[in-house]
Amino acid sequence: MVNLEWYRTFKEIYKTGTLTKAANTLYISQPGVSLHLSSLESYVGYKLFDRTGRKMIPTERGKILYNVISEGLHILEEAEKNYKQSTEKHTPTISIGMCFETFQITLEQYISTLPFNVIIRFGEYQEMLQNLDKGILDLIISPHKGNASNITYEPFSNETIILVGGSEVDDTLFQELIKTEQYAKAEHCLKQEKWYGTTGDMEHLFRFWQYNFGHRPDFRPNYIVPNLNSILRCLSSAKGLAVIPDFLCKKEIEEGKVKLLWKGHKELTNTLYFASRTKTSYNAEIDLIKGLFRKVIG
Repeated sequence: MVNLEWYRTFKEIYKTGTLTKAANTLYISQPGVSLHLSSLESYVGYKLFDRTGRKMIPTERGKILYNVISEGLHILEEAEKNYKQSTEKHTPTISIGMCFETFQITLEQYISTLPFNVIIRFGEYQEMLQNLDKGILDLIISPHKGNASNITYEPFSNETIILVGGSEVDDTLFQELIKTEQYAKAEHCLKQEKWYGTTGDMEHLFRFWQYNFGHRPDFRPNYIVPNLNSILRCLSSAKGLAVIPDFLCKKEIEEGKVKLLWKGHKELTNTLYFASRTKTSYNAEIDLIKGLFRKVIG
């Protein structure tokens, strides 16, 4: 059976005359519009538009198809509009992407107070950026930026990647080596300790090591745990080292549960961005989420 979204996309291309305008109207990416059109053309078995420069000119068969489906689509859209007014008008659903640890220390405590529905998704940053472009996500919190023209990036905070240790770690020798800039010996000293890492994500450790010692670490962590918050809980009652963003462990450092051992001889800092589509129906909801993040870590 044909996907009704293909017909909806076809109608917008017919009305607006370009893929870009159709994408803006439908709040989806231009590649998504192209995919819907090519899928519909494959389904019906003939070309629906002639592409002249940037203009999409409907073929004779395209005109016939438009006349056949336009009234039916209008009826369906009106029914959808009325249905949303009666059941969903006051409870929009916002999909937000971020890393698990960021969610735990920021938005988790406010979820029950939000006046709209929320879906939280975790994953790799590049995948989340792609899902934002496709319209699957409405907002993401990311230290990375993509190249999609329909995505807006708003910087709101910075994170510094730091070396931390358990409360029982004796870092006297390491601190002396750092003060005297004996970095090769300091590196050797660090490698004698037990290390913690997270499942599938060693980016912080790799970048910190490259930035401060000039090469990637030639060892693997001794203990691999589910996430960065698990590392902090483990370190709070034991020896060991880890490399993590400072905002995730600020509270633990202040309470003396973990030690800040080193920020590096050059601080490794990332900018955190709010990323959202340029055109969205959820500006008010997204602004509320942004306000909560700024309250906690902005």
